[in-house]
Amino acid sequence: MRNRRITAAVMAALLVAGAGVALAQPRGNPWAARPTVEARAGEGVYRAMCQGCHMPDGRGAVGAGAYPALANNPKLAAAGYPLTLIIRGQRAMPPVGSFLDDEQVAAVTTYIRTRWGNDYREKVTAEDVRALR
Repeated sequence: MRNRRITAAVMAALLVAGAGVALAQPRGNPWAARPTVEARAGEGVYRAMCQGCHMPDGRGAVGAGAYPALANNPKLAAAGYPLTLIIRGQRAMPPVGSFLDDEQVAAVTTYIRTRWGNDYREKVTAEDVRALR
């Protein structure tokens, strides 16, 4: 009986909170004005867009979801793999490339391929990104 009251109270609070959020949403298309990342260098883009899930040291995380490690990741050997994930997304990885220009995507891809035990020195260029978009 007590659990039902607690559950009902939590559900009521969520409904009230959800209603407040819905009222605060702007009208129109929320994707019309996409935010952009100001950072230009790969490390700055990584800090702004990637480290929240993949962690500052590239080791990934497990919690509410599983975020794969970028450190010592042999899948990064082929530059097309991380480029595709950044631009198009896959499963839980959102397509963050829409928030970045071609130079930023190239910079962050090169950054993750040359850090944390990865030694894939082939630089990714904006032309590589344009070819994939």
